Amino acid sequence: MNTTKLFIKNMVCDRCNRVVAEELSGLGYTVHNISLGEAEISAENDTIDLEKIRQVLTDNGFELLDDRKTQVIEQVKLAIIDLIHTQGEADQRVNTSDYLSQKTGLDYSYISSLFSAFEGITIEKYLILQRIEKVKELLVYNELSLKEIAYKLGYSSVAHLSNQFKKVTGLTPSHFKEIKENKRKTIDKII
Repeated sequence: MNTTKLFIKNMVCDRCNRVVAEELSGLGYTVHNISLGEAEISAENDTIDLEKIRQVLTDNGFELLDDRKTQVIEQVKLAIIDLIHTQGEADQRVNTSDYLSQKTGLDYSYISSLFSAFEGITIEKYLILQRIEKVKELLVYNELSLKEIAYKLGYSSVAHLSNQFKKVTGLTPSHFKEIKENKRKTIDKII
């Protein structure tokens, strides 16, 4: 029984993994492995109907990625989302270029130019946007001080976090915390 690896856009959380696994199983496929942005499946008769898969994924807000360059872009996004939204504090201080090269198995300069060409922003800008969304989330929860948030997300200081937050949102973190009108974005909709 041969397995097929699928690359899926907008698959950014455990709930997404569960939905995709249920839908693929519902189509009669055996799901061997599932993680953010990827699913490894097989079929009893070794026939994989990509059009049926594409349709069921589309119906659930996902997208099947066929193009290798698009797959790399999605890998980069998912690696950054994983780093910012699910990894521990120590992981926030990793070298981003080394981290992404290791996650994708590709040279960072290639990844960087590909990402910029496809998305219209740099990887660094995308990373900042993801961090700011995480800051918003932590501010709304109101469980950590700004100093704790800065440390947790790998900022060098509260001032650095505050300056970056204001540059991206137009608000200071304390003003954002007060008004909470600036709705947070879902992490898969950040560009």
